[in-house]
Amino acid sequence: VVSPAQVKTHLQAQTLSAVAVGHQHNHESISGAFESIYKQHGVAGLWRGVTGAVPRVAVGSAAQLATFTSAKDWVCEHQWFREGSWAAVLAGGMVSGVAVAVTMTPFDVVSTRLYNQPVDADGTGKLYRGFLDCILQISSKEGLLGLYKGIGAVYLRLGPHTVLSLFFWDELRKM
Repeated sequence: VVSPAQVKTHLQAQTLSAVAVGHQHNHESISGAFESIYKQHGVAGLWRGVTGAVPRVAVGSAAQLATFTSAKDWVCEHQWFREGSWAAVLAGGMVSGVAVAVTMTPFDVVSTRLYNQPVDADGTGKLYRGFLDCILQISSKEGLLGLYKGIGAVYLRLGPHTVLSLFFWDELRKM
């Protein structure tokens, strides 16, 4: 079992050297990427960057579940939508989607940086020593907003997912 996000990140960042930004891993395929990482760094290399991915999921799920019911109840209490309506559920899901994007984006940025950094022969990152070092470097060099790079794209991806997941979850609970 591996962290496939690392391979995805390597392949998404890969481009022609004339327009390349950042480190290029030069994988030829998905299977080639897994094979190359495994040959160079073993099983541990396949899990590089997961220290940012695990808290990402935990924080995102907590934000999603903590905000959905509160937001849904709030819009009903203020009589924007009637209780039990699909509109109240969608509104709660939209608010929850914003909370998920705000809480997950820093972890996405850190994970991406850890996944995509160049490493030395023993698999040690050349740019960041780990999760906390990555957060501190981003914050000190780019400011706190550096941790929120791509938040719009994150919301466009997670917003609809959150709305639909919570809508169906709420409907299934009624059964």
